[in-house]
Amino acid sequence: MGEQEDRHDRATRRLWPALALPGTFWLIALFLVPIYAVMAVAFSASINIFGEPVPAWNPLDWRYATFFDVVQASVTGPYQEVWIRTGVYCVVALVICVVVGFPVAYYTARLAGKRRGLILALILAPWWINYITRMLAWINLLQDDGYVNKTLGIFGIAPVDWLSGNSYTVVLALAYGYLPFFIIPLFASLDRIDQRLLEASRDLGSGSVRTFLRVTLPLSKMGLITALVITALPMAGDYYTNTLVSGSPKTNMIGNQIELFLLQGPLKHYGASLVLLLSLVLMFFMAYYLILTQRAGRDAQ
Repeated sequence: MGEQEDRHDRATRRLWPALALPGTFWLIALFLVPIYAVMAVAFSASINIFGEPVPAWNPLDWRYATFFDVVQASVTGPYQEVWIRTGVYCVVALVICVVVGFPVAYYTARLAGKRRGLILALILAPWWINYITRMLAWINLLQDDGYVNKTLGIFGIAPVDWLSGNSYTVVLALAYGYLPFFIIPLFASLDRIDQRLLEASRDLGSGSVRTFLRVTLPLSKMGLITALVITALPMAGDYYTNTLVSGSPKTNMIGNQIELFLLQGPLKHYGASLVLLLSLVLMFFMAYYLILTQRAGRDAQ
């Protein structure tokens, strides 16, 4: 009987990796092939008659002068302001996500009761509509004669020129667009907290606030970090939100700079180099997140 169970366990351990193998290869291919194509453009040394780089598919032909020029321009040159602006926009938008999203995730996970399904459906509802369509709806709301300015007029507040290259409009739109990405993983983390731990804290004399600060918040720390990472990664490379609600060079993020190089001029190797540099920056934060996750796993054991 024991030998038969061992055989069954070995077969099960082989089955799931075998089922996951095609999807794993597919995901690797979807990552490696595009990133290799970007590297072939970024490290190209050949230019065609239109002044555009010719992809260098052989790594032996790669030249790195353009990439290092882009790195220097990002640290001390003309792209520095764009990088700083991107970082500031993302940080402020993430703060808004925390302020708005944490109470929603906490209420849904711990207090919603029978209303939990409805609230989750409302949180996920924006994903049923195309992102660009939702941003276009924002344009209708924020234009000079839109509903937002009409509402402000009811209270005697002068109309605001929301769509003329204002940083706060871009930040608010980023926070709105990526808020569901923040709430869902945080909700999952809060929902996994053992209710008995919270009850034990209250039985020991801690009030609701102290229980939240000393039990709920520490136990949800990794969920909060996960939510921030999942939200920040796509937000950092976003370009269409800025284009739709601002369209001004004064609010350009690094994604807009990449779009400018790749789609609107011959300097595609500069755009490809910026893509690689942005990927390296995001990989650094992703590696830090993975290290924190491994430490948390070891501590839990």
